Amino acid sequence: MRRAVCPGSFDPVTNGHLDIVGRASRLFDEVIVGVLINQAKTGLFAEDERIEMLREVTKGYDNVRVLSFRGLLVDFCRANDAPVVVKGLRAVSDFDYELQMAQMNIGLAGVETLFMPTNPLYSFLSSSLVKEVAKWGGDVSAHVPDVVAARLAERLAS
Repeated sequence: MRRAVCPGSFDPVTNGHLDIVGRASRLFDEVIVGVLINQAKTGLFAEDERIEMLREVTKGYDNVRVLSFRGLLVDFCRANDAPVVVKGLRAVSDFDYELQMAQMNIGLAGVETLFMPTNPLYSFLSSSLVKEVAKWGGDVSAHVPDVVAARLAERLAS
């Protein structure tokens, strides 16, 4: 079975993330969306909320699972028998950082990285930008799934 991991914090998941997950799901028998839990950071959404939203928006994919992890991505990949990481690249600046991570991952555990260029529709999109726009009352509904837009509005209403 060809299995891959699409990792990220997904705080919140965007249409750009879903584009990469959907494309990866056509290339691999199984895709695990790995939700990184970084205890040093406080996200807008708690771990269980991010997982719940991701499960909701990926339920149309029979071969996608959503799991969370702490620690090294390569350890998560090994534990889930996934020899490949799939990462979306928006710009050259993403590549510089992601290449270093990919080289470390192959050196540590032989985990390969597949870089997927982001659909031009989402080349500017990031979770941070979505949160910032939503925080100031901007309409992010074109950039995130409906369930995420609703959760953002609810969370940032105060």
